Amino acid sequence: MRASTVLKTGAAAAATAVVGGLASGPAVQSDWYANLRKPSFQPPRQAFPIVWPLLYADIAGVSAATIDELSARGDREGARTFSLLLALNLLLNGSWTWFFFNQRKLGASAVVAGALAVSSTDLTRRAVRAKGPSANALWPYPIWCTFATALSSRIWWLNR
Repeated sequence: MRASTVLKTGAAAAATAVVGGLASGPAVQSDWYANLRKPSFQPPRQAFPIVWPLLYADIAGVSAATIDELSARGDREGARTFSLLLALNLLLNGSWTWFFFNQRKLGASAVVAGALAVSSTDLTRRAVRAKGPSANALWPYPIWCTFATALSSRIWWLNR
């Protein structure tokens, strides 16, 4: 894995984390969020700052390895496509936070979460196809995004 590729995917994941933190930080402490009805399967607040940095590191590492593998094979188009799909995925990731916490659009955030789960699954599938079993390390990301979709949808339903 090339250092330049890891720096690029790491910077993209870190930028997404910063965007998410800017949107969610103040909102999580707000009366609005405190008063939302939440499902019984809502994780404790402390879980999110543990889970997301691990997922972002995973995204950066597996994505860099995948892009470099595709490039090493001479599949420049595959590397370019993966990079574009990664950018789209991270855009969806950051957008969910803004829709939910900043704009307080629960329905839209549930839809974006669903799109993120689909995008994450596709990204993981592509990584596994390119890198083999080592890319299976990315599977926690779409699993978490699928869980987040269920959580977002249920919060939307409870607070219609």
